[in-house]
Amino acid sequence: MKAVEQAAAFLKEAGTFFVATAEGDQPRVRPFGALNLFEDKLYLITNNQKDCYKQILADPKVEVCACIGPKWIRIAGKLIADDRREARQAMLEANPGLTGMYSADDGRMVVLYFEDAKAVISSFTEAPVTLEF
Repeated sequence: MKAVEQAAAFLKEAGTFFVATAEGDQPRVRPFGALNLFEDKLYLITNNQKDCYKQILADPKVEVCACIGPKWIRIAGKLIADDRREARQAMLEANPGLTGMYSADDGRMVVLYFEDAKAVISSFTEAPVTLEF
C-alpha cells in the first residue's frame, strides 16, 4: 500500500481528524471528517467563506492529527487548492453526506490536496512509522 493510501486509510478509520492552521502567531484547530484519495493525492474539503480557508491561503502549511485507540497519526504538509470540477465532484462522490451542504458548482466548496506531506503513525508501544507523499 502506498504511503498516501496508508495515511488516508488511517484518517478514514478514525472518522474525525483535527486540522491545525495558523492565524498570525495563533494556532487554530478544528475537527474535519471528509477526505478523498483522488489521483494519488490526499484531499480535504472546506468552504471558501470559512476562516480556515482564509488561514490556509495565508499560510498553506497545516498539520492534521487523528487517533485510533492507542495509535495516532500526525500529517504535516502544504495544502494546495484544486480548482478542477472533477476534483470537487470526486470529493462529493466519496462523501455523499456532503451533498446536503455543497455541490460541485456552488462556488463555495473548495478541495485541497497535500503536497510535500510527511505523516508519522505513533503509539506508546510500537516504533513510529513514517510516510511521505
